[in-house]
Parts: sequence; structure tokens; C-alpha cells
Amino acid sequence: MQALQVIEMYAGTRPDGETVVEKLRVTINDDDSCQLVTSPAFVQGLARGDTIKRDGDSFELVKRSGNLCIRVYAENAERFAEELTSGIEKLGGELDIESPRLLVYSIHVSCGFNAIEDMLNKYIGEHSGSVWRYGNVYSPEDGTTPLNWWNEILKPE
Repeated sequence: MQALQVIEMYAGTRPDGETVVEKLRVTINDDDSCQLVTSPAFVQGLARGDTIKRDGDSFELVKRSGNLCIRVYAENAERFAEELTSGIEKLGGELDIESPRLLVYSIHVSCGFNAIEDMLNKYIGEHSGSVWRYGNVYSPEDGTTPLNWWNEILKPE
């Protein structure tokens, strides 16, 4: 198994025009592709376990892991982080990043969008100043067009 490494990836531009770069933990494969160890907080379109090839400031997605990236933005995430994390873990998910204002989870799409969204809305909907978003479900270009990558994974055999 390859050792953990940290790479920097372009994550967007702030409203003031400054570039946002995120450091991602990865393992480097023999073909120089990278497998994400955790879901990113800011880079769009990726989740834990996805394999990418870097190309300068951008990346090419080589293979999806089947995980969803879920980001919870809050004024004070500590108020509900323990309960929400416990609920996500019961569905098979994991907490990847925790800070006072941000929680990032990875959970396999096979858990079902309804079960995942019900869990998130149970905790997040009750707290003003909190919102959750998928990091790899909608097109990074418009934020509303579903990517539909999960259709192949969830297709009955």
C-alpha cells in the first residue's frame, strides 16, 4: 500500500478574486493517479475513494468510489456534530473533516438518497445558521444539474 501524501488542488475563486487551493490527503498509485483518502471540503465533484489524475490546476476523474461527499456548513457545528455523526455512521458513513463551522462526511450512495437526506434534515433543518450540500451530486458548472454517476452503480444486475 502506498503512503499517504498531500496534494494541492484548485477549489475555486473567492468573491474577492483570490484563488482557493485545498490540500487533499491521497495515496499515489503506480500510474501516478491519486486516490482520495477523505472527501474534500471545497473541491467540487469528488468524494472519498475516488481516483483522479492531476493535470495542472485541474483533474480528470478516473474512477468513482460510489461515495457521496456531504458538506455541512454551520455557525456552530459543535451543537449537533456528535448526534449527526452518530446517525451518519449508523448508515455506514464516516466523518472526514470537522471544524467549528464545517463538517464533511462520506457515505456510499447505496444507502439511498432518501435515508441520507432524512438524516441530514433531522439535524440540520432544526438549526438556524446551518445548511448541508452534496459535493459531488450536481454539476460544478451550474450547481443544479444532477451528474447521475450513481445510476450505473445502483443499476440492478
